[in-house]
Amino acid sequence: MKNFKKVFILMMALVMTFVMAACGADDAQSDMEYVKEKGTLVVGITEYEPMDYKAENGDWIGFDADMAKAFAESLGVDVEFTVIDWDNKIAEIKGKSIDVVWNGMTLIDEVTSALGTTNPYCKNGQVVVVKKEKADQIQSEEDLQGLTFAAEAGSAGEKTLKGMDFEVTAVQTQADALMEVSAGTSDACVIDLIMAGAMIGEGTSYEDLTYTVQLNNEEYGVAFRPESDLVEALNQFFKDSYADGTMMEIAKKYGVQESIIEQK
Repeated sequence: MKNFKKVFILMMALVMTFVMAACGADDAQSDMEYVKEKGTLVVGITEYEPMDYKAENGDWIGFDADMAKAFAESLGVDVEFTVIDWDNKIAEIKGKSIDVVWNGMTLIDEVTSALGTTNPYCKNGQVVVVKKEKADQIQSEEDLQGLTFAAEAGSAGEKTLKGMDFEVTAVQTQADALMEVSAGTSDACVIDLIMAGAMIGEGTSYEDLTYTVQLNNEEYGVAFRPESDLVEALNQFFKDSYADGTMMEIAKKYGVQESIIEQK
């Protein structure tokens, strides 16, 4: 009888192990099915012109926003944009409060090691933004010593500054970092080159600001859950939309055509 009980317990343990493994396999393979079943692709973003920002009517527009809409349409689902805390993007996507991070996201080890990421689609870099009146004094990395900096929490800009051993005031968004400099609260901020080109200088809300030193070169990608089958689906969508001209057409609409990476 004891031997029978041992065999029974062992068999039940094996069955449970098999069931759990099967469930795990289903989870890893069903991201596209999950999105299609609920009928909505939930996109995690922050307000970041020209990639994701609101039009006067309240709709989300921008290069990334328009590409996300087109991708969702190709899947046969709706798209929903959700503003997230950028510093918590990995937890947000793993917890399924969002399906994808698509917001001018720099491909850094912290992200690529934790999530499933696409091929790069856009070139970028981190630049130092200062008031125009100080620009002549800040032309190299050596000139940055002694300055106070602001940067978006969790951003590539913040990590770049910390990697250079500068103290940083972390703010909610890159737009907030610009406000810090414009108000004189910080001497400088570090933001994405693409954003700097769209949001500072003549004809913008920050005509008193300019960028000087570029600290690095980067690439943007899109992140899904680990092992998500949507990664390959979006890589293919990038290739197709680059080949048929859709990607470049949207890029020209928002002035980022020079930053687009050829999709092969």
